[in-house]
Amino acid sequence: MVAPLRVVVSDPIIAPFRAHLEATQSPHDWVYATSGDPDELAGACADADVLVLSKLAAPADLRDTPLRLAHVTGAGIDRVDLDLLPAGIPVCNTGHHGRSIAEHVIMQLLMLRRRALAADAQLRAGEWRTVASAPGTPYHRLAIGDTIGVIGTGEIGCEVAALGAGLGMRAIGLRRDGASGVPAGSAFERVYGFDALTEFLGECDVVVVCAPLTDATRGMIDRSALHSMRPNAHLINVARAGVLDEDAVAQALADGTIAGAALDVWWGGNDGLRAPESVARFASLPNTVLSPHHSGHAEQVFIARARDIAHNIDLLAEGSPLERQVR
Repeated sequence: MVAPLRVVVSDPIIAPFRAHLEATQSPHDWVYATSGDPDELAGACADADVLVLSKLAAPADLRDTPLRLAHVTGAGIDRVDLDLLPAGIPVCNTGHHGRSIAEHVIMQLLMLRRRALAADAQLRAGEWRTVASAPGTPYHRLAIGDTIGVIGTGEIGCEVAALGAGLGMRAIGLRRDGASGVPAGSAFERVYGFDALTEFLGECDVVVVCAPLTDATRGMIDRSALHSMRPNAHLINVARAGVLDEDAVAQALADGTIAGAALDVWWGGNDGLRAPESVARFASLPNTVLSPHHSGHAEQVFIARARDIAHNIDLLAEGSPLERQVR
């Protein structure tokens, strides 16, 4: 039997799934330090082997702790300051959010195309506005036969392409290196490189941003890119807000450069239950669908992530190579 490890969980979102986290092959000592207090976290990690976290920033400083593994509870590690961890310890991540986010994308696409929010508001106000009762009411536009363009061809992007193809859409992708070709087993018909952004955007009826925020993607969807899109095209962002130029997108929506947008990620941070200030300028636009960065928040996602983390803790305890190690 392996010696028990001391595991500290600082992520309050994964903490409710402790039954799955703690379902390791051997029992371990678990501490839940989810208050966000850096002193509480430092104290809990003073004799810990594993930290399960979603973010880490100053003034927290764990460099002098005996941690042997930092396990991020999602795919992105951009909110973890790696310099605050002990030098050289492995960092692992987990995923499983692709299908959840892809379903959210399709939901938002259909809401935009069928004016779901406007029709709902009109009906609640007692108005019966259809093409039969109110001339000038827009017709719906079917997804079948249209092109869905996905920026980022990883787990999320491939799931979006698959669901789009299931609706009869043609799926094309964009990633840094277009020469790598179409990902094996994916629904993409073709994949472009970043250097072909203008051509890619010009083909799309829907543009879905799934790429991580990097130096190469920051501000990628700027004024020039938006003017490369078709005027009846929709833009959906489920990646990071910084991939889009906020001012350029707001202007394009206001002046009709593009038909509409669905945004799940935002510029600026929220303060508890208070939304980021950037939400207000898009909430006033009728051609938007907005959500609070919850596209991946399906219960099944967190169960699968907790199981991944438990498995890696088993591997660490027995001295075996870790899975999904990103550093």
